[in-house]
Amino acid sequence: MSALSSLSSEVLTDQPANADQSPSEIDEVKLRSAVARQENVDSILIRRCLQGDQQSFRQLYRRHQQRVRSTLYQLCGASSLDDLVQEVFLRAWKGLPGLRQTSQFSTWLYRISWNVACDQRQQFAKTRREQSLLYNQQAMRNAVILQQEAPNLMHLHYQDLVQRGLRELSFEHRAVLVLHDLEEVPQKEVAEILGIPLGTVKSRLFHARDKLRQFLKQQGVQP
Repeated sequence: MSALSSLSSEVLTDQPANADQSPSEIDEVKLRSAVARQENVDSILIRRCLQGDQQSFRQLYRRHQQRVRSTLYQLCGASSLDDLVQEVFLRAWKGLPGLRQTSQFSTWLYRISWNVACDQRQQFAKTRREQSLLYNQQAMRNAVILQQEAPNLMHLHYQDLVQRGLRELSFEHRAVLVLHDLEEVPQKEVAEILGIPLGTVKSRLFHARDKLRQFLKQQGVQP
């Protein structure tokens, strides 16, 4: 039996649906149950990590690395993506002993991803300033960013246009749109990850969607 399979006896099971519940309520119950199982597995793995089991951290990495990679790709592009993903999990490994609520591991990991993306943005801005003293920055930019496919987020047909549209957004608006609409993180959790009020999340999300919709229309695509 695999290490992950051995967790099954420690994980929550689905609650039976109430016959009086509507289909939407049943779906919500199932979603909550799935989230609870996810958080419970993470908690078990974290507890094992803190007991010195490095294999459990490898399992945490396998469970979450795709979503971390997707988020960083949307925020930072393809350049140095592998290094950024490694930096997120390195910070997670170092910070794991200080994680107070292990059930919120995914939120905590998104927050680390956001911090890494911000650091990358600042470093990129510094590099651009330094390079602008030597030659025209415009000729060097961004051939690589749109070449790599975004993993499992949207149909390939729209990938290029959506990536270009995201680049039209401010970094703050792009972050809210990526986390909520592409990664399906609830708005309240997005607020926690970014450290901003829920109302600000709603406002940024509205404006980001509107600007992206306008961009796609200009490109002849009906969103």
